[in-house]
Amino acid sequence: MPDIKVVPGDPRDPQATALLHQSHALMQQLFDPEENHFLDIDELCVPSIRFFVAREGQTTLGCVALANKGDYGEIKSMFVDPNARGKGIAHHLMRQIETEARAQGLATIKLETGDKLVQAHTLYRAHGYVDCGPFGDYEANKTSIFMTKDLA
Repeated sequence: MPDIKVVPGDPRDPQATALLHQSHALMQQLFDPEENHFLDIDELCVPSIRFFVAREGQTTLGCVALANKGDYGEIKSMFVDPNARGKGIAHHLMRQIETEARAQGLATIKLETGDKLVQAHTLYRAHGYVDCGPFGDYEANKTSIFMTKDLA
């Protein structure tokens, strides 16, 4: 098993930025513009968002963010380098997000993902997330899947 460390990161770090750009390109390839809800790099650098990276040595292989929405947390920008998949990186990132949400006193985590991202659905369900309706500013559409998990 590789030695994966999940640590607070900076979306503006070149390795993190490269991963985010890969993620954004994939979302733009798969979904129409009005169906994309990713945050740009500057939006990930605000006080209400905690950004984490997964590293193997000095190489950043994955990232995720937790947006504190007051009464719940929202997972944003979950992405693992395609060449690093299968190492359990996404599971490490999920555990970190839940630890961070609990540390912030958040009892619930929610997320929006695309219907074509089947591996993501599998990951989230493996961590106990269940389908829910739209939340926050989201509206129902033909490609969004909304999920939630109570941390209590």
